[in-house]
Amino acid sequence: MRRPRSTVVRGGLAGILAATALALWFLIVDTLQGRPFHTPAFLASVVLDVEQVRVGAGMVVLYTLLHYIAFTLLGIVMAELLPRIRFAPNILLGAVLGFLLFDVAFYAGVLITGVDVVDALGWPQVLAGDVIAGVVLMAGLRLLHAAPGESWMEKLASHRIIREGVIAGLIGAATVAVWFFIIDAVAGRLFFTPAALGSALFYGANHAAQVRIDAITILGYTFLHVTAFLVAGMIAAALAVEAEQHPPLLLAFVLLFVTFETLFIGLIALIASWLLDAIAWWAIAAANILAAVAVGIYLWREHPALRRLLSDRKHPLERPV
Repeated sequence: MRRPRSTVVRGGLAGILAATALALWFLIVDTLQGRPFHTPAFLASVVLDVEQVRVGAGMVVLYTLLHYIAFTLLGIVMAELLPRIRFAPNILLGAVLGFLLFDVAFYAGVLITGVDVVDALGWPQVLAGDVIAGVVLMAGLRLLHAAPGESWMEKLASHRIIREGVIAGLIGAATVAVWFFIIDAVAGRLFFTPAALGSALFYGANHAAQVRIDAITILGYTFLHVTAFLVAGMIAAALAVEAEQHPPLLLAFVLLFVTFETLFIGLIALIASWLLDAIAWWAIAAANILAAVAVGIYLWREHPALRRLLSDRKHPLERPV
């Protein structure tokens, strides 16, 4: 019987994959911003305490070497740690690791070098890159494992609330995205809405003229947009499952929707009121209504038992607890 692949080798290879994913991410970001290899050159200048950033082969190669060494060691540590704490590598753990890397980048940069590298590079770009690296590292550990456990697809198939929550969240997010794409296309300003919301959140824009319609802003907001709908989808799926046993909980759906609608528009008015001039309030309300209807139709079709309960007059929604 062959021995499982060495933990050090598996961890090292997974770390190299993660380092490559992060390097490619920032190469794309730098290229879109018209300054290829700026990130490794900037980080090398921070490490060497050089004030002026110079994009040269020496600086890029130096930081790339340190980058790969750090991630190789991280991969080995994770390969050793996960079996000890009885956790299998998965996407969720990868995302958590990404947020941890983001925190380390911020605090290590400030405490050790005195430079806020997260602010200098842009926190949405750094966070997205770190999450990508964390997920790739965990995926690498899983693929290289001698006896992989239950896959994330199998977990989704066996956990109803998670499966329905993810699908419902993606349906809601896609519905809103398509709606605002149509609104922006009709107005002759493609991707203005996600760019405006992203500019307000990431850059503190306070006027329509300050909106940055670029890939980084749009993708950064899209990530938050999808994340928010995944959370809402999980809540809606959990309520639907519970409502099969307690039909009056369906009233919670109505309260959830009204609360979400009011909170979203209220937050916009409070944080960036100019958005209500740039993006009509009725368009925002219509987007949320369409998303709620789409999610509701999906959950309605997934819960025939709930449909039967509602058609039974012996189970009124107003039944006291």
